Amino acid sequence: QVPLVESGGGLAQPGGSLNLTCIGPTRIFNFFTMGWYRQAPGKERELVATETTDVVRHYADGVKGRFTIYRDNAKNTVHLQMNSLKPEDTAIYYCVADRETGYEMTYWGQGIQVTVSS
Repeated sequence: QVPLVESGGGLAQPGGSLNLTCIGPTRIFNFFTMGWYRQAPGKERELVATETTDVVRHYADGVKGRFTIYRDNAKNTVHLQMNSLKPEDTAIYYCVADRETGYEMTYWGQGIQVTVSS
Protein backbone atom coordinates (compact mmCIF):
# COMPACT_ATOMS: atom_id res chain seq x y z
CA GLN A 1 0.00 0.00 0.00
CA VAL A 2 0.99 3.60 -0.62
CA PRO A 3 -0.57 5.79 2.08
CA LEU A 4 -2.01 9.19 1.18
CA VAL A 5 -2.84 11.40 4.16
CA GLU A 6 -5.12 14.43 3.94
CA SER A 7 -5.15 17.42 6.28
CA GLY A 8 -6.49 20.96 6.44
CA GLY A 9 -10.20 20.25 6.43
CA GLY A 10 -12.76 21.43 8.92
CA LEU A 11 -15.43 24.09 9.19
CA ALA A 12 -15.65 27.26 7.11
CA GLN A 13 -18.30 29.90 6.64
CA PRO A 14 -19.85 30.55 3.22
CA GLY A 15 -17.47 32.75 1.27
CA GLY A 16 -14.52 31.58 3.33
CA SER A 17 -11.46 29.53 2.42
CA LEU A 18 -9.76 26.28 3.28
CA ASN A 19 -6.52 24.72 2.04
CA LEU A 20 -6.31 20.93 1.88
CA THR A 21 -2.98 19.12 1.85
CA CYS A 22 -2.21 15.56 0.79
CA ILE A 23 1.16 14.00 1.50
CA GLY A 24 2.46 10.67 0.23
CA PRO A 25 5.61 8.66 -0.45
CA THR A 26 8.32 10.25 -2.57
CA ARG A 27 8.21 7.45 -5.16
CA ILE A 28 4.72 8.26 -6.46
CA PHE A 29 5.19 11.95 -7.23
CA ASN A 30 7.46 11.55 -10.24
CA PHE A 31 4.96 9.48 -12.26
CA PHE A 32 1.46 10.03 -10.81
CA THR A 33 -1.34 12.39 -11.64
CA MET A 34 -2.63 13.77 -8.33
CA GLY A 35 -6.18 14.83 -7.65
CA TRP A 36 -9.13 15.31 -5.36
CA TYR A 37 -12.57 13.70 -5.28
CA ARG A 38 -15.44 14.47 -2.95
CA GLN A 39 -18.61 12.77 -1.78
CA ALA A 40 -21.55 14.33 0.02
CA PRO A 41 -24.15 12.27 1.94
CA GLY A 42 -26.63 10.71 -0.45
CA LYS A 43 -24.64 11.75 -3.51
CA GLU A 44 -22.21 9.99 -5.80
CA ARG A 45 -18.49 10.54 -5.55
CA GLU A 46 -17.33 13.18 -8.02
CA LEU A 47 -14.04 14.40 -9.39
CA VAL A 48 -13.06 17.87 -8.16
CA ALA A 49 -9.63 18.57 -9.66
CA THR A 50 -6.53 16.88 -11.06
CA GLU A 51 -2.98 17.90 -11.88
CA THR A 52 -0.61 15.87 -14.04
CA THR A 53 3.15 15.62 -13.63
CA ASP A 54 3.56 18.23 -16.39
CA VAL A 55 1.22 20.65 -14.58
CA VAL A 56 -1.91 20.21 -16.69
CA ARG A 57 -4.91 20.99 -14.49
CA HIS A 58 -8.55 19.98 -14.76
CA TYR A 59 -11.46 21.26 -12.68
CA ALA A 60 -15.07 20.26 -12.33
CA ASP A 61 -17.41 22.93 -13.67
CA GLY A 62 -18.85 23.61 -10.23
CA VAL A 63 -15.50 24.59 -8.70
CA LYS A 64 -13.74 26.22 -11.65
CA GLY A 65 -12.61 29.74 -10.76
CA ARG A 66 -12.90 29.07 -7.01
CA PHE A 67 -10.57 26.11 -6.38
CA THR A 68 -6.90 25.71 -7.30
CA ILE A 69 -4.96 22.46 -7.29
CA TYR A 70 -1.18 22.60 -7.09
CA ARG A 71 1.56 20.12 -6.36
CA ASP A 72 5.00 20.40 -4.80
CA ASN A 73 6.96 17.30 -5.72
CA ALA A 74 9.94 18.35 -3.59
CA LYS A 75 7.69 18.23 -0.52
CA ASN A 76 5.69 15.18 -1.63
CA THR A 77 2.46 17.16 -1.39
CA VAL A 78 -0.55 18.18 -3.43
CA HIS A 79 -2.89 20.93 -2.28
CA LEU A 80 -6.40 22.13 -2.95
CA GLN A 81 -6.94 25.82 -2.23
CA MET A 82 -10.68 26.39 -1.86
CA ASN A 83 -11.96 29.95 -2.00
CA SER A 84 -15.46 31.42 -2.07
CA LEU A 85 -16.80 28.31 -0.39
CA LYS A 86 -20.46 27.40 -0.71
CA PRO A 87 -22.63 25.10 1.42
CA GLU A 88 -22.82 22.67 -1.50
CA ASP A 89 -19.05 22.18 -1.19
CA THR A 90 -19.70 20.27 2.04
CA ALA A 91 -18.40 16.72 1.56
CA ILE A 92 -15.69 14.26 2.43
CA TYR A 93 -12.69 15.05 0.23
CA TYR A 94 -10.37 12.28 -0.95
CA CYS A 95 -6.83 12.56 -2.25
CA VAL A 96 -6.09 10.28 -5.21
CA ALA A 97 -2.91 9.32 -7.08
CA ASP A 98 -3.07 7.74 -10.56
CA ARG A 99 0.07 6.41 -12.23
CA GLU A 100 0.77 7.96 -15.65
CA THR A 101 3.56 5.69 -16.91
CA GLY A 102 4.23 1.99 -16.71
CA TYR A 103 1.60 -0.25 -15.15
CA GLU A 104 -1.75 1.17 -14.08
CA MET A 105 -2.18 1.82 -10.36
CA THR A 106 -4.42 4.10 -8.30
CA TYR A 107 -4.19 5.00 -4.60
CA TRP A 108 -6.77 6.67 -2.36
CA GLY A 109 -6.54 8.55 0.91
CA GLN A 110 -8.93 7.96 3.81
CA GLY A 111 -10.80 11.22 3.25
CA ILE A 112 -11.24 14.40 5.24
CA GLN A 113 -14.41 16.29 6.15
CA VAL A 114 -15.09 19.77 4.78
CA THR A 115 -18.15 21.55 6.14
CA VAL A 116 -19.35 24.93 4.88
CA SER A 117 -22.02 26.40 7.12
CA SER A 118 -22.92 29.61 8.90
